[in-house]
Amino acid sequence: MALASWALHGVATPAMAQTAFPNKPVTLVVTYPPGGGADAMARLIAPKMGEALGQPVIIENKPGASGQIGASAVAKATPDGYTLMLDASSFSANPALYPKLPYDSLKAFKPIGVVALFPNVVLVNANFPAKNISELTAAARKSKDAVSYASSGNGSAQHLAGALFESAAKVDMVHVPYKGGGPALNDVIGGQVPLFFGNLASTLQHVQSGKLKALAVTSAKRSPILPDVPTLAESGLKGAEIYEWNAVFAPANTPEPVVNKLAAAFQQALESPEVKARVAQLGGDIQKGSPEQAKKFIEQQINLWSHVIKERGITTE
Repeated sequence: MALASWALHGVATPAMAQTAFPNKPVTLVVTYPPGGGADAMARLIAPKMGEALGQPVIIENKPGASGQIGASAVAKATPDGYTLMLDASSFSANPALYPKLPYDSLKAFKPIGVVALFPNVVLVNANFPAKNISELTAAARKSKDAVSYASSGNGSAQHLAGALFESAAKVDMVHVPYKGGGPALNDVIGGQVPLFFGNLASTLQHVQSGKLKALAVTSAKRSPILPDVPTLAESGLKGAEIYEWNAVFAPANTPEPVVNKLAAAFQQALESPEVKARVAQLGGDIQKGSPEQAKKFIEQQINLWSHVIKERGITTE
């Protein structure tokens, strides 16, 4: 009996060691540069995830090619839970924009969870005559070049939002791409281009100052930050919910027990008062849910933007 007990002990110890996740720091690869929205979300949730896991979660920025460089590195990483990725909503547009991605977006990763949904705002220059969505669409229907909208570049979030709006409203507008969101927004404020589909957090100050008029928010319900601004659905335009979002992923083949532990830590981070307050301040809606729910949402987003990109003939050129 003593010998049997000793033998069982010898077998159990390595097995227990294998399940002791995590026993070292976890790296969270951010697919965008420091200082941007994705980086801000990563730095907001990483310390809280680290507290829940009992190990530090270290941020590593790997920007470039609309998130492809960082995503490619994580897709090739050892699937042991120690290398994760935080990406942005461009993740869902990339498969249609870049048919030759170095990874399969649906097969190379396991979603851990979605941080939050951030709606866009349909914004016009303060001197533009349209006061609501009906007047905007009426103006756009006068001719194909009657209304133009600015974006930070071909295939950008603003470009895609404008394209989805065009499809839903059954209008054709002129897309004016810029090299960055800042120059695009400045020209809308200055009146060179009348329309912009902007992130609520980055454009709120201009709405509050009166430099821009908010005609609608692109979420399913009104934003607490802009309670007097209707949704697109309330404005008579259905099928055009548009969100920017961030999600955390692990490489495919990461063991389910590890995914579950990461997901539990992720959800605990979202419950943090600091995280809730900051996301609310930015006009976002925290997304609680399982990895399966995150996967379903991301698949829906990939299908949505694939349809829009193909229908409108959008390219990055």
